[in-house]
Amino acid sequence: MTMNERIFKIKGVVQHYAWGGKSYIPNLIGDHNDSNKPCAEYWMGAHPSAPSNFHVNGELITLNQLVNANLNDTLSAAIADRFGELPYLFKVLDVHDMLSIQVHPTKEEAEKGFDREEAEGISINAPNRNYKDRNHKPEVMVALSDFWLLHGFKQKAAIEKTLEDVAEFNVFLPLFKREGIRALYQFIMEMDQSDVNSLLIPLVQREIRHKHDGKLTKQDPGWWAAKLYEGKDLPPDMDRGIFSIYFFNIVQINPGEAIFQKAGVPHAYLEGQNIELMANSDNVLRGGLTPKHVDVPELMKHTLFEEVIPEIMKGNPARFGEKIYPCPVPDFGISKIDLTAGSEYEAVAESLEIMLVTEGGALVNNSIVLKRGEVVAILPGAEYQVYASGNCTLFKAFVPVP
Repeated sequence: MTMNERIFKIKGVVQHYAWGGKSYIPNLIGDHNDSNKPCAEYWMGAHPSAPSNFHVNGELITLNQLVNANLNDTLSAAIADRFGELPYLFKVLDVHDMLSIQVHPTKEEAEKGFDREEAEGISINAPNRNYKDRNHKPEVMVALSDFWLLHGFKQKAAIEKTLEDVAEFNVFLPLFKREGIRALYQFIMEMDQSDVNSLLIPLVQREIRHKHDGKLTKQDPGWWAAKLYEGKDLPPDMDRGIFSIYFFNIVQINPGEAIFQKAGVPHAYLEGQNIELMANSDNVLRGGLTPKHVDVPELMKHTLFEEVIPEIMKGNPARFGEKIYPCPVPDFGISKIDLTAGSEYEAVAESLEIMLVTEGGALVNNSIVLKRGEVVAILPGAEYQVYASGNCTLFKAFVPVP
């Protein structure tokens, strides 16, 4: 397959996961969502399970087909040699309901886990499959709205105060003081379900009452524990993922701010919309708050049991109108470009870049009109100018070149 264009529009793929909202992504990309399905994620990239697509001479081509047909031309020789594929996956997320408590493995552990499950003959699409590929999955997210998430374990003093303040958790205090975070988390994640129920049922019932009475805010773990079950009958078996809401940092991120999540840091998205960029992987180890496969032993094996102080990034100034959010991995980089009426952004692509317009509109090289929700791919070596006639915001994904 040959292609002369170095800059071209692509169309992403909507993922209809149950936790997604029904309006944000359809409104962004101009889809009416007549079927009223939840629209959780919009994928822009070359992941083989849901690659972006475009038309060449009337023929529908996927981005991974283009990349695989000529790695050096579409990625650059250096990136093709290092990764052998487009190493990132670019997304928009609309988090309506809480996502699962999860951890991502390191690349070394992902390779071991993938090879082990292959040897065991577990189908790649099996619901109990943990490792879908041999890659790690570090990720960065930039908030598009007021965004809430769980990110890493709280400071030990804060965890101890939680154990003291929540009556149902008092029983864990001696263990925590004696043996620390790992022992506490392992105990609650391996506890008999009957014990989980006896602790969480009265706790959640109380939190639902407190939320209804206006005694809780989103900074309180109880607000999220109540949200999970309010308006519903409590199940016979409570989700032990609720414990994590009380022991992890609850983080609020404002629009335009970002946070990076490395391998081993336990986390969960709670609410809001964001731009997400990650290594090109689908490896997720889950520990609760989900109907999907939960594998507590595997989760425990890869979790970092350490205090985490969330580092919220504001973005570092780069070219005119551009802020870059530094990520400590070679797989991807991300920037936000804000333009005002009559302003212009100029660059030369050093890798395969993908740009999404989230607000306003722009004109690329005086020939490609980009409206809100539209996406453009730019191949290495292409010079381009982005011109805005009004206020415009774009997000750009790329591979850092040393």
